[in-house]
Amino acid sequence: MARYTGAVCKLCRREGQKLFLKGARCYSAKCALERRDYPPGEHGRTARMRQKRPSDYALQLREKQRVRRIYGILERQFRRYFYQAERQAGLTGENLLSLLERRLDNVVYRLGFADSRAQARQLVQHGHFTVNGRRVTIPSMLVDVRDVIAVRPGSQRCAYFKERAEMLDGQKTPAWLRLDPDALSAQVNALPRREDIDLPINEQLVVEYYSR
Repeated sequence: MARYTGAVCKLCRREGQKLFLKGARCYSAKCALERRDYPPGEHGRTARMRQKRPSDYALQLREKQRVRRIYGILERQFRRYFYQAERQAGLTGENLLSLLERRLDNVVYRLGFADSRAQARQLVQHGHFTVNGRRVTIPSMLVDVRDVIAVRPGSQRCAYFKERAEMLDGQKTPAWLRLDPDALSAQVNALPRREDIDLPINEQLVVEYYSR
């Protein structure tokens, strides 16, 4: 399965904002963006100083890259999501974000079972979760209304999930998900809407990029 294997802190520095790709580290003083708030590379510092007003294309490209990196998706798969969103009724940008939010690895992250989407992806790949009682190892699986996502019974005995169970009591989850901390499970109440996605994203720029 294709995935980005480079240094993720460089991605935050390239985008000029925190993408929260490393969990708790992003909230600490060790965050690379806190220490070096300029693009990576030999000329990163001087490039920031010489930066001119970006073109419309540059703004569209950066927004597309930002969304793609937040969800940890490579270009080919991200393009497929866009074309799928384009075929659906409604606004393409909102459809795209809804599809990305419905990915199983994102749902696991949103529920608080992982500190980052990358960690959630790994947990899913290792078979720690079930969907409607069936073990799933595909992070890109899209959940639907009334689906039940739960930690596999055998995995609930792991020290990691025992610690997580104690942390979930105060966990804030999106309105479209209903979490049961005691059972280490959750149900999808509705499809995610734009107001449920608390990310600083301008999805219209992504639509404009692919509509050139």
